[in-house]
Amino acid sequence: MSAGDAARVIRSRDNPRFVELRKLCRDPAAYRRGRGLWLEGEHLCEAWRDCHGPAPRVVLRASAAGEPRLRALAAGTAERLELADPLFDEISALESPAAIGFWVDAPPPGRLRPGQATLVLDRLQDAGNAGTLLRTAAGLGFGQVVAMAGTVALWSPKVLRAGMGAHFGLELVEGADAAVLDALAVPLVAAVPRAATALWDAALPWPCAWLLGHEGRGVEQALLARCAVQVAIPQPGGQESLNVAAAGAICLYESVRQHRLAEPQRRGQ
Repeated sequence: MSAGDAARVIRSRDNPRFVELRKLCRDPAAYRRGRGLWLEGEHLCEAWRDCHGPAPRVVLRASAAGEPRLRALAAGTAERLELADPLFDEISALESPAAIGFWVDAPPPGRLRPGQATLVLDRLQDAGNAGTLLRTAAGLGFGQVVAMAGTVALWSPKVLRAGMGAHFGLELVEGADAAVLDALAVPLVAAVPRAATALWDAALPWPCAWLLGHEGRGVEQALLARCAVQVAIPQPGGQESLNVAAAGAICLYESVRQHRLAEPQRRGQ
């Protein structure tokens, strides 16, 4: 759409553009069919813009469309839609609907990068856990996330919201099988509740690929057999009370901590 057609106010639920957007917002896996992504809220929109520049399509709540901060986020877009407030509320997935969203193109499939510190997700089902783990990976320098087949859709709206912009700085590979793990070319490490070695006693390889499993069933046995290291996270409180997102944060942090401590030794200091 040309710049001259950029501003369009939509008040009817029957508007074809609104119908298309509503379908996108209600389908968590729409991006897998090339239908794009819906990024709702200023934080996600700012994160997208910081990485990619102006969005191809911006959707604004009509009553807030003139606010300077939203106009700044919308600057440079090829298409701007202003939805009547009830229509924006209808597509919103937030308890307190936002005033802006980016409607962007579906991301291309991730390209595996061998030899990189990686987080591997084996059939995780909870979007909040997945998004939190993506944030942790990005924050701790694990720049690649591999999702095994059966894992929640990483670019779904709920995972995007939980990721808080982490997606845009990560290489995300979905639908992986065991052959993809071989192509990583780094040791696999897994946290297992009853492993013989405690996390704080293990000599963790770097770079490595941390393997985290299904919230209820854990890591598949066939994948565990591929792991060079299996560790348990000690819990002095006496209960196995950590969920996978908390466990993953502890494991990734310990990897980074050991790597940083070993750096002076590698440099001969």
